[in-house]
Amino acid sequence: MAVPKLPAWALALLLTTTAVGCQTAGSPATSEVEQEKDVPTGWLSELIRELEQEDVANPPAKVYRYTYNGQGVYYLTGRCCDIPSKVYDTDGNLLCEPEGSITGKGDGRCADFLDARTNETLIWEDKREYN
Repeated sequence: MAVPKLPAWALALLLTTTAVGCQTAGSPATSEVEQEKDVPTGWLSELIRELEQEDVANPPAKVYRYTYNGQGVYYLTGRCCDIPSKVYDTDGNLLCEPEGSITGKGDGRCADFLDARTNETLIWEDKREYN
């Protein structure tokens, strides 16, 4: 049985389409965060991938976007046992820890965050079951 010859352009298109549709075993799938508009995909996606590799927190971790002091920020909720919540700027720099730690009041660098934040948008939440 003879195999029909494909024109060079058709073969190139077939190979390109096949290559784009494949993903190597070591590369992570695109997360929901990377599909969201206006979300910095580098550092935030990495943070979420790290959270997904950890045990489920109690309560489960969530990331929100807010406006605080006129700038966009990302808030990682606090977790069990005095682990503080964290506020990051859009470049991934830690600005403060508004709650948690031994005192429950965080590091004191943004004591007004919980009252002053606006424009809440849930970016990600860990939906795994806590055991």
